[in-house]
This record gives sequence, C-alpha cells and structure tokens, in this order.
Amino acid sequence: MYDGYFKDIIRSGKALEVSYTAQWLELLALQGSCNRRSGLPHIAVGGHIARKYLETSGRHCQVQYDEPTWPATRFAEPNLTMELNRAEVIKIEHPIRGDDTRAWGPPYAKHIRGDKQDSPGESAYFLSVNRNKKSVGLSFASPSGVSILHKLVKDCDVLVENYLPDALQKYQMDYSTLSKINPSLIYASITGYGQTGPYRKRAGYDVMVEAEMGLMHITGARDGPPVKVGVAVTDLTTGLYTSNSIMAALLGRMRTGKGQHIDVALSDCQVATLANMASSALISGQPDSGRWGTAHPSIVPYKGFKTADGDILLGGGNDRLFGVLCDKIGKPAWPKDERFNTNSARVKNRETLEAMIESETTKKTTAEWLQVLDESGMPYAAVNDIQGTMNHEHVLARDMVKEIEHPTCGPMKLVNTPVKYSYSEPSIRTPPPLLGQHTEEILRDIVNMDESEIKDLKAEGVVA
Repeated sequence: MYDGYFKDIIRSGKALEVSYTAQWLELLALQGSCNRRSGLPHIAVGGHIARKYLETSGRHCQVQYDEPTWPATRFAEPNLTMELNRAEVIKIEHPIRGDDTRAWGPPYAKHIRGDKQDSPGESAYFLSVNRNKKSVGLSFASPSGVSILHKLVKDCDVLVENYLPDALQKYQMDYSTLSKINPSLIYASITGYGQTGPYRKRAGYDVMVEAEMGLMHITGARDGPPVKVGVAVTDLTTGLYTSNSIMAALLGRMRTGKGQHIDVALSDCQVATLANMASSALISGQPDSGRWGTAHPSIVPYKGFKTADGDILLGGGNDRLFGVLCDKIGKPAWPKDERFNTNSARVKNRETLEAMIESETTKKTTAEWLQVLDESGMPYAAVNDIQGTMNHEHVLARDMVKEIEHPTCGPMKLVNTPVKYSYSEPSIRTPPPLLGQHTEEILRDIVNMDESEIKDLKAEGVVA
C-alpha cells in the first residue's frame, strides 16, 4: 500500500523479514548508508545493505536450543511487511519447515518445474502476503543465528515482532538489547493485548480479539449467532495501523535521531475500529444495537435484497435516494406514503417496507437490476463471490489482478497493490520466494560470510 512512499521519499531500500513457524520478528531495512543528520538513507555504491527488515518464528528441529513458540498474533506482520515493501524484503524462515503458512492449504499452486513437483506446491495463503521478498533459512535459536541477526540489526531502521511480551529477552532480541546495538532502531511489537495490562501474556489471534473486543457481537444475521468476519480483518487493520505508526516514527527520527519502541495491540486496534459503534455506546450508555446482517440500524432501506438469482445491496440513504429507488422499481407512490415519507418513519416501519421492496426485487435477476439502476445515482451493488470479484470488469480495469512468473510454479495470478499514484508506480517486482531461495546470496553479500562459513552453518543446521 505504501510502496510509493518508500520509492519516492526514502528512495530505495532492502528489508529483512524472518519467519518461523509460530512467531514473527520483522525488520525493515533500507539499501545503502544513512545520513544520520537528516535521517534519510541514500544509495551506497555497490548496493551494500545498511538497513534491513526482519521476521522470525518457530523452533528449529536440529539445533538443540529452546526457542519461543507461542505466537502473540499470526497474520498482521507478514501483511505489514508486504505493505511496506518498497524496501527490499529478506524473509528469514525456519530452515526446515519454513513459514508455517507454506503448509496452510489447500489450495496450492502446483510446482511444474524443478525437483519439488511431487510436493503439494506453494500454498495460496503464503503466496498472498509474501511477494517482493527474498527467503533465507536461518534459526535464531542458535548463538550463530543470533549473531547473524545482530549484525543485520546493527544497521536496520525498523524491526517488527509479534512474540508475547518478554519472550525474546533470553534470545537477546528484545528492544532493550537491540536498542543498545542500534540506538536509532524503531522496534514495533505487535501482540494480541499489548505490552502492558492484565491480558499482556495472552496470545491473541484475530478471531479471539474479534470476539472479545465487540466486533463479533455486532456481526451476523439479525436472528443468528455472532460470526467472525470472512477475512482476518483485525490482523489486517492492525498491520495498517502499524505501518502508519512506523512511518510516523521514521519521520520523528528525522528530527531527533532517536529510535523508539512501538507497542501495537490487536485489542486496541479492534476497539479503535469499532468507530461509530463505540462512540454510540459511550455517548448513550446503552447496550449496542446488536447484529443487523447487511442492514443498517438507523437507515432504511439500506441492506441486501434477494433477486431472482442472487442478492443485491440497495442504499436509499436519504429521502431523495429513496425516491430514486422507488422510481426504479416501479413504485413511485411509496415516498408519499406517510409510513415511508421520512427516514424515521421508514425505520419505524422497517419490516413492512423491506418486505415490500423484496417482493419487487425478486422479479428480476441481479444482472437485470444492475442494468436498471445504472447511472441512477443511487448506491447499489451485486453480492459477488470471490471468483466473481477476481473476474469483475472493474477489478480488472483497475489492474487489481496481476499475473507474475513463479520460478517453479510458472505463471500465477496475485492481487496487486491497491493504491494508485500520479507519479510512483508500485508493483509486484518479484514472486513469493521458495524456502531458502536467497540464503547464500544474503549471507555472502550482506553479512560478508565466505563460502566455507556458509557451508559450516549449513552442516550445523543453522541455515538452509
């Protein structure tokens, strides 16, 4: 989402992202040396990486060291890494299993090249949030692995991690330790419930936070049970809040030269995104309005209605738009009916009016209604499934689906970056990486290791 920011304000960059099985420790890095007086990086000759982005999780199977394995969150961090990925992202993964999400399938994109054609393939889940990254297999459970990560941290700008509070202290990857190595480090911790408070030690996956922090209670059919949102919306919004916080911290560092610890909790972000629902509860002191399905508690008509072959959303958000709707469905007299002539009257007579509207919408197909409502000025939309969305003419016209070439899976389609700029051109530069695809390159070119050192680390099971 912020590719253009990094392209034009920070100019260029490299990032390191380490992912193991359960936790994430991510480090945003920029390419080149940094002008400490201005806080802005500039490109170094030869492409030396002086700024990096790191993400880790899991336990190594061969090297016998304890490693924290209980995640505080799951999906917010890799999505955040992708959003802030104009810096080159180096994803450091568990040397054997890799990122847990590589196994989260089906569906999988099948390997059609190389020596992995008998394997399940690359999971769609992993592919969704790992474009524009390089992969290194590395265990930070060993002293050698920690040493490598410390070398990377020394010149990095931002680290993002999602371990439970205090879990990284014994591995010398906590903020107190790393800020001594790099005082300008911006260290963002994403957890379920934050670094402080009575729930700080609780793991917090998206769905648990949706439930505990109110979202699930107001989501679902009016007479049905609470349900979760169809995607990990709390993780995704937390990633966006964190990306904004990171950019603010980078701008702040330009003035002060100092890094800082950013504490981001899924619970806080979910409370914030309750928005008007939270405000209504605070102002009124009354219970919330409960679940409304596709309807709106204070606007009528504003919901989904059945058609002859599907569903359509109609939004008569004010008296004028209600009049437009009535004209289009062939009922121009309805706005004059005292039961429906104001929004408050329509809210009072909601069930009657909604049933009357649906008796009309079921007479035509969704496509027919879309044609009737075209250029009416009234908000309306078909209810599409995901395949319908991916093949939607407007989605395709906006270049939201991009075909890229994967090294072993061949051509594949991914969702493109959603933000368009007048000058910048964010893009999918590289496909999601294979596990360990860039290990030797990164250790050689960035950590300055020779071939014999890398060979020894592979033999020890520290890298792959």
